[in-house]
Amino acid sequence: MTAAEIKQVILGILERITPDEDLSQLKDEVPFREQMELDSMDFLDIVMELRKQYRVQIPEEDYHNLGTMTGTVTYLTPLMKGLQAHA
Repeated sequence: MTAAEIKQVILGILERITPDEDLSQLKDEVPFREQMELDSMDFLDIVMELRKQYRVQIPEEDYHNLGTMTGTVTYLTPLMKGLQAHA
């Protein structure tokens, strides 16, 4: 999966978790929590969706890598290499 595909996967998960948020203005370098109303349960939902859909295991000590879109894509790129994006 490419970085662009991973970004689309994350946007899709965010759309399901926070359907009332406007993600069109989301800035890749700014922490999600500064741009959206995400609480710790929403964050865990993102991690669980990645595990459920793509079997990607993210250890709790690595959660800090998922604070921004750029950080999330960078962290997930090697883990999701060779996977196919789901529709």
